Amino acid sequence: MTGRTQQMATWTVGQVADLFGVTVRTLHHYDEIGLLVPSERSRAGYRLYTDEDLQRLQQVVVYRRLELPLDEIATLLDGGEGAAEHLRRQRATVMSRLDELHELVVAIDRALEREMSNQPATPEDLKELFGDGFRDEYQQEAQERWGETDAWKQSASRTKGYALADWEQVKAEMDAVNAAFVAGLTSGQPATSEVAMDAAERHRRHIQDRFYDLSHDFHRGLADMYVSDPRFAKTYDDLAPGLAAYVHDAIHANADRHSAGG
Repeated sequence: MTGRTQQMATWTVGQVADLFGVTVRTLHHYDEIGLLVPSERSRAGYRLYTDEDLQRLQQVVVYRRLELPLDEIATLLDGGEGAAEHLRRQRATVMSRLDELHELVVAIDRALEREMSNQPATPEDLKELFGDGFRDEYQQEAQERWGETDAWKQSASRTKGYALADWEQVKAEMDAVNAAFVAGLTSGQPATSEVAMDAAERHRRHIQDRFYDLSHDFHRGLADMYVSDPRFAKTYDDLAPGLAAYVHDAIHANADRHSAGG
């Protein structure tokens, strides 16, 4: 009966390795460095682990999963602390690791966001950003009208790699130009004023910097379209009544100013 009790109360190296998911070699190493020395030996001299040994190994396994070095684990286990104190320490360590992992996830998300923001914007992205200004029929008509021009080809070449962040900046710049036009109109500044002409020049530079080379004469042609095409006129007049004509006149005045200065 005593032999049976001894057999049930101890475990061999192989059994412990299977139970805890560690290798026999690892257990031998723990034995060699004194981290986990089996308390019993069989009659043949083989290592046998007791319940207390398994409890200690459980602590070792937890600390190793927390990536603590073996010498630090030995110090913790041999410090005379009880099981409850070890659990508290392990919990504190796990929580600190959770904070680290959360920060790591945030860093990865930010890196992923930067990577995704460098991807070319999709038509769906542009529709969401520009609304009705990016309707499919408008794009198709524009390509049919100007698709063979150098300006169209240059614009297509520049914008093909624009990410959503680039288009957001484009829209912000465009909105700022429109706001300058509206401010000039509503404050009573004539289209030939410095305020209006400066807004017109910002408009020209915005197109030239973002899309295609735009001379002042070419700019005049765009201004004419803004009043001759009801859709363009409505886009401006929705911002402020009479704005389409104001933008048209300011662009022509600005072109005249630069022509006279040249």
